[in-house]
Amino acid sequence: MQVGNYSIGLDIGTTKIVAIIGKKNEYGKIEVLGIGKSKSLGVHRGVVNNITQTIKSIQQAVEEAELNSGLKIGSVVVGIAGQHIRSLQHSDYITRADSEEVINEDDLDKLCNQVYKLVMLPGEEIIHVLPQEYKVDGQAEIKEPIGMYGGRLEANFHVVVGQVSSIKNVGRCIKSAGLELGNITLEPLASSEAVLSKEEKEAGVALIDIGGGTTDLAIFKDGIIRHTAVIPFGGGVITEDIKEGCSIIEKQAELLKIKFGSAWPGENKDNEIVSIPGLRGREPKEITLKNLSKIIHARVVEIIEQVYVEIKNYGHEEQKKKLIAGIVLTGGGSQLKHLKQLVEYITGMDTRIGYPNEHLAGDSDSEIASPLYATAVGLLMNAVSNEAKGRQEPVEERTREEGELVVAGEERERMNTPKPKKERKSVFDKWSEKLKDFLDNAE
Repeated sequence: MQVGNYSIGLDIGTTKIVAIIGKKNEYGKIEVLGIGKSKSLGVHRGVVNNITQTIKSIQQAVEEAELNSGLKIGSVVVGIAGQHIRSLQHSDYITRADSEEVINEDDLDKLCNQVYKLVMLPGEEIIHVLPQEYKVDGQAEIKEPIGMYGGRLEANFHVVVGQVSSIKNVGRCIKSAGLELGNITLEPLASSEAVLSKEEKEAGVALIDIGGGTTDLAIFKDGIIRHTAVIPFGGGVITEDIKEGCSIIEKQAELLKIKFGSAWPGENKDNEIVSIPGLRGREPKEITLKNLSKIIHARVVEIIEQVYVEIKNYGHEEQKKKLIAGIVLTGGGSQLKHLKQLVEYITGMDTRIGYPNEHLAGDSDSEIASPLYATAVGLLMNAVSNEAKGRQEPVEERTREEGELVVAGEERERMNTPKPKKERKSVFDKWSEKLKDFLDNAE
């Protein structure tokens, strides 16, 4: 993940592929050293459907990032999304052999590994197991059970499931593009790292990331991820509707949406007209902005209502599960005019647009602070934190060898050794290792 002390995030989206290189500065902020983006040609609704074109697009984005930064990209953290991702809640428990021993990291691992063995639908595999709350001998709402005594350890888990083949295809594209797969992370989780504050996650918040092919939802409450969902519609279907409704080509439809599009039809007067050049000497087309915003409004309402169904499924109406911080919109689609007001109108929840600028260094390019790059910045943050952990572990080993680390008895030693294991568990390492093995054996 590092080129010197640099880290790389790679966002493989439906409309664009972004490679972003950065490092942490002395103030703990992310300093972006180079960014490259290319049109995504082989991805449909978050899923790779043309390997060759995706490899070309990845290489193009990577080359541009290398050129901008003067650095060589080796290993990347990549995000996964797509309509094949689904999530479920699961409870499980283990009975410990010796309740006189305190609960340690191995017990948590044993419990997590048990969840990985759940039987899924054919072609699906568990890619992420996120512990929520633990119970020790019936005592509920424990966030960190390590160091406690108990015979029965229970936990509620948020389990993320995906299509094995879709994820292996992403891995194949990265390897064929001459890159190394450092880690995989779920895109809604990456976006949430970039745009949500700790307080919002604590109070309860729904992050809606409107991309080109999909709309990703992540719900947080009490600082823990509670629900994830992927809606198989995004900004692309809005463009498609404009193209069909106005009988124009896709490029013109996309430009119309960005420049004149609005999610609120009442905004435009009947006499506001845009003239579109005709094809090959044909007469120009005249389109009323009111008609344009009606087309956009119809599709946006459909997307928001589907997301709101997911929020209600989580149980937002219940007092205990109320999302006090409301909704945060991010992704390229969140830049649509008057979308915030429409979301507030449909859901009745407070809404803001999420910008990934909080974690960026002050002198960063204003373009990178756009919601468009929320996922890419989140992936870069993930890469930076992994790279920092990678650097810290050998340091501890060295000091121990040189006798500088004073260990007070076996108990201290036992508490020290599992630490790296806990850090690793917070990301997709198990799946990354499995994917790397598969790609190596396929050659």
